[in-house]
Amino acid sequence: MFSKRLLVAYIFLLVSAICLTVVLIYFKPMRFPVRDYPQIHEEGVLRIVTEYDYTGYYVSGDRIEGFQYALSREIARLSGMEVLMYLEMSLGKSFYGLSAGQYDIVARNIPVTSELKERYLFLDPVMLNRQVLVQRTAAANFGIEPLRNQLNLAHKTLRVPAESPALLRLANLQREIGDTIFVIEDPLYSSEQLCIMVAGGDIDFAVCDLQVAQRLKKLFPALDIDTDISFTQLQSWAVRRNATVLADSLNCWLKRIRDSGVYDRIYREYY
Repeated sequence: MFSKRLLVAYIFLLVSAICLTVVLIYFKPMRFPVRDYPQIHEEGVLRIVTEYDYTGYYVSGDRIEGFQYALSREIARLSGMEVLMYLEMSLGKSFYGLSAGQYDIVARNIPVTSELKERYLFLDPVMLNRQVLVQRTAAANFGIEPLRNQLNLAHKTLRVPAESPALLRLANLQREIGDTIFVIEDPLYSSEQLCIMVAGGDIDFAVCDLQVAQRLKKLFPALDIDTDISFTQLQSWAVRRNATVLADSLNCWLKRIRDSGVYDRIYREYY
């Protein structure tokens, strides 16, 4: 009897030790890797993640295009480092890869909010932007006039890309109007693709940045983009909070790109 009790006690202690080890391995706090400018410069490689669309990176014939890609090429020229571009449509996965050390920069037009500033270090603004409601004109929508008052968004269904920066603004907008706005996060399509679906009548409403909407309006006259969803916001790139030297270096390079007139040329080309 004593041996059986002792055996049970040993088994219990062994199982407890295994469970504790698993908990320590899988639930320990995430530690940010030490990878600031000195480590990046020593390796000679700067890892940048962006999205696959007109504003980020895309293939046109035998050429690679994109606003973020063009800026990244200028960063490579000024820094003397090789730039590796990674493509990720999910902003959440991009931030996770940044925190894990897989990427050094998230190069997207990210609205700078107080919540995000607590977790990441943002560079000087890449641009000023605002989010707009994308819908069809009356002529392209059986005479139905576009919505102009944000109060009229109550019980409407808006589509945005999964983990879109617009989600926070739409959540705040629901509180402001005191009613429900149905928001669908699309896991497959970018904001640009969703706007094209609006023009084709596949969906009724999408939300995207004004610059993107203005460019698409030229290609698809059926789009109406005159209803604002947000105020003008600062949008920027993000790095890890402990990559302060990298942030200072990037800000210097971006300033040189602006001062030389190259930024304006790139902006006009894509927006």
